Amino acid sequence: MHGQNDLIHRINKSYKKSSKGQKLLANYIVDHYEKAVFLTAAKLGKVVGVSESTVVRFAIELGYEGYPKLQRALEELVKIKLTAIQRVEVTSDRINKNNILKFVLNSDMDKIKHTLEEIDEEILNKSVDLIMNAKTIYIIGVRSSAALASFMGFYFNLIFDNIKLIHTNSVSEMFEQIHRIGSEDVMIGISFPRYSRRTLKAMEYASRNEADVITITDSPLSPMVQFSDCSLIARSDMISFVNSLVAPLSIINAVIVALSIRKKETLVSSLESLEQIWNEYQVYDNDDDFSINYNLEIK
Repeated sequence: MHGQNDLIHRINKSYKKSSKGQKLLANYIVDHYEKAVFLTAAKLGKVVGVSESTVVRFAIELGYEGYPKLQRALEELVKIKLTAIQRVEVTSDRINKNNILKFVLNSDMDKIKHTLEEIDEEILNKSVDLIMNAKTIYIIGVRSSAALASFMGFYFNLIFDNIKLIHTNSVSEMFEQIHRIGSEDVMIGISFPRYSRRTLKAMEYASRNEADVITITDSPLSPMVQFSDCSLIARSDMISFVNSLVAPLSIINAVIVALSIRKKETLVSSLESLEQIWNEYQVYDNDDDFSINYNLEIK
């Protein structure tokens, strides 16, 4: 974990010359990082027994621009370490019980805002190019990320005829589905804390077989990134024991829309054929006046 090593390295390097108060802070953060990450500078100071200004100076002494940057370094470590039980306990302290809806929706909006500020559109375009040129497109996401993989697979199937959505209950079952992956293929691996070992193994196998690998994950420090050619980073911080998947879903939507624009003619033809099938077999209730509109106002 680069984030952990960097933070611990900074603390160790400055420890000897630190003041008594800063040493108390250093000891508390190292021993109780999973609690410290959720405390404001004022609350951390109160817990340790120092002033808020001492906390801020401590962050600056470590080389961070301010206390929020120190907290972000802690988050990178904490989010893969906290158990589901700890997440529930932490959240109960943070959320006003009378404003849960407002808290969750505001939190989700923040995730999308930060994702928009941080994502590299060139990486998204490169990902789209890799998907467009692939012989076979493999998509894998397990546990909570399975919903994202399923959503992506549903719309990819409308655009392409070379999709393999990996359904897996075991490592052996997973490898049975991906063992033919090769240099002409692409694998899209989706995983968020707590990261899936199965998804990581699949991406490692794909990379070793010279396939192009795209990951949708939450941080440049995610273990998924080490096997990835393109990393689409979407914020997904914890809310209770639940990961917020709103920003990752927005990234997937962006990929789907970009592909639908590139494959417009093929997609329109496919949808026209599907509309006839849906009508013939009464897939949708006529009263719903359901239709998929993929005009996208593209001329």
